[in-house]
Amino acid sequence: MKFKPLVALLTPALLAGCASLQTPPASVTITPPPTWQGTLPHQGKLSDLADWWKGLNDPLLVQLIEAAQQTSGTLADAQYRIAQARANRVGAGAALGPTLTGTGSASRAVALPAAPAANNLSLGAQAAWEVDLFGGNRAAASAAQARLEGAQAAWHEARVSLAADVASQYLAQRNCEAQLRVTQSDADSRVESAQLAEVTAKAGFTAPATAQLARASASDGAARVTELRAQCQRDVVTLAVLIGVPLPEVQAFLKTKELPAQELIAQAALFSIATLPADVVAQRPDVFQAERELAASSADVTTSDAQRLPQLSLSGSIGAARVSGGSSGGVSSDGATWSIGPVALSLPLFDGGQRSANLQAAQARYEAAVINYRSKARQAVAEVEIALLNLQATASRQGDAQAAATGYRASFAATQARYKAGLASLVELEDARRTVLAAETGLVSLQRDRMAAWIALYRAAGGGWTVAGNATPAFPAISSAASANPAASPKP
Repeated sequence: MKFKPLVALLTPALLAGCASLQTPPASVTITPPPTWQGTLPHQGKLSDLADWWKGLNDPLLVQLIEAAQQTSGTLADAQYRIAQARANRVGAGAALGPTLTGTGSASRAVALPAAPAANNLSLGAQAAWEVDLFGGNRAAASAAQARLEGAQAAWHEARVSLAADVASQYLAQRNCEAQLRVTQSDADSRVESAQLAEVTAKAGFTAPATAQLARASASDGAARVTELRAQCQRDVVTLAVLIGVPLPEVQAFLKTKELPAQELIAQAALFSIATLPADVVAQRPDVFQAERELAASSADVTTSDAQRLPQLSLSGSIGAARVSGGSSGGVSSDGATWSIGPVALSLPLFDGGQRSANLQAAQARYEAAVINYRSKARQAVAEVEIALLNLQATASRQGDAQAAATGYRASFAATQARYKAGLASLVELEDARRTVLAAETGLVSLQRDRMAAWIALYRAAGGGWTVAGNATPAFPAISSAASANPAASPKP
């Protein structure tokens, strides 16, 4: 009966708090384009993205990627963030339950001048629980769970980016070696022409200026070889730094594992590319992380708003004590104590606007998270679209580039034969040489561009990441409320 006036007094405050509780919208809608503008490679045939590197017919690349993952500081930082997010989730979840604290004490004292000394021993436990009236603690726990899932997705995004970076650098090194072989062959041909010009000039069949032109051409070819060889060495150094392996080991590894000169990275490797842009966006770890941060920001608004409202807490304790006299024959006493309460209700009255400022900051973070989420989705679609267009362009150019290189090779061979027979001038030979060199270089560059487009598509398609237990994530309406979604499941 004594509590009725207190309840009657506080009920309006509780009802007012419930009415003032603010929550963000339940969902944020994204409308991706219905179809791709570029052509899907191989009609969108599906295979495993996670094992895509193994299908490139280059075991060295797979080993380099695995080595880089063992030494990457970016992956180590991502793993630390997962551990930190997991600890935050445990701390946020602990706020939903009661706390229990054990106590113990021992003392010896004289209570009165004439009284003997007495020993006091006590053991006890104290419990406390904050009743989550307005869901602030539950929202904080949901936000921590969402950020843990986002950190797990970020870890896989880091692995995808690292694999793509290693592949890109390895591709640059392989392309440089291919260019070097073309340039070296051209330089050898220039030396042969220069030697022939020297012989004919000494015999008086050609002018000395012709021999000088041939020597200049041979020197130019040698300079190209020297420059390109230095570039290839720089690419190896960059690759060694990227994978975290000493340079001599990388050089020895590349030498012992060198592929045949005519073989380049496989061009027709397949991996999973979904039919609709919405599906691709749903399998991107960075987009999923942005959605989880959106959910966490939504929960943060609820938590900040709940802090402005009344808070109800309950406490209690239980203990045992023993008091004994210090001398023999002294009086001893044992007893137990317990208490339930108080039931405490606190109502924020004045804090200088701190809680309101925290709420406004949380709302601003939520609005920024909405913009970031939509931006990430648009960026994902654009990256896939660009990679598809690049693949389509390189495929269209392949036949013409190959035919041009073949034709220019035949033309140069014929001109070289005519020059040796004295039926063509050195100027004609050099012009044919420049043409075939440009065609050969363009063909190697086209192979590099096509493989770079495959790597870009691998990165843009999410690298094989999926959401555990959710083969088709909710899209385009993705919940921004702080409900627990399945955790991200990283795959190698």
